[in-house]
Amino acid sequence: MAEQDNTPEQVDPLEEAFAAPAAEGHEEPAESAEAQAEDAEVIEAEAEVSAEAALAEQRLEDLMRLQAEFTNFKNRTVREKEQLRTVTIGDVITALLPVLDDLDAARKHGDLEEGPFAAIAVKLEETLTKQGMERFGEVGEAFDPQVHEAVLQQPTDEVEPDHISMVLRYGYRVKDRVVRTAQVAVAAAL
Repeated sequence: MAEQDNTPEQVDPLEEAFAAPAAEGHEEPAESAEAQAEDAEVIEAEAEVSAEAALAEQRLEDLMRLQAEFTNFKNRTVREKEQLRTVTIGDVITALLPVLDDLDAARKHGDLEEGPFAAIAVKLEETLTKQGMERFGEVGEAFDPQVHEAVLQQPTDEVEPDHISMVLRYGYRVKDRVVRTAQVAVAAAL
């Protein structure tokens, strides 16, 4: 056993051949300058493609953001246009309220049952209704302090309590906007 400890390690001759330095005049083939240049070009081309892809991605995100901003602008403009239209129609109806009140008074007195003025009154009301005007405040309607102005209480058994028993002046609205509240008498229990 002592002999085995003193013997030099045995090396495989094939490993020795591969590990040996190259002989003079027989250098190992190194990568040629062309191959190295081609590798550098490939790496550079990949970097360019990567940079172009990043730029394209950034521009796509910018385009999508711009498209979303435009869509929001378009929707907001449509909404504002509709609101402006409603306000304008409400202003026109407000200006015509004395005329509408006179037509209601004439109708109550029987002056607008037939004839040319009755036809004009009907055309005017139909035109305003097409534009979104709605008249409210009818007898028997439930009293709503948001849209009705209670001028007096009237004890009666013809209408349920807390309902409109008499209309003094009709109210008008355009869509959700109340142009004028209705003046009414509210029924009270006897």
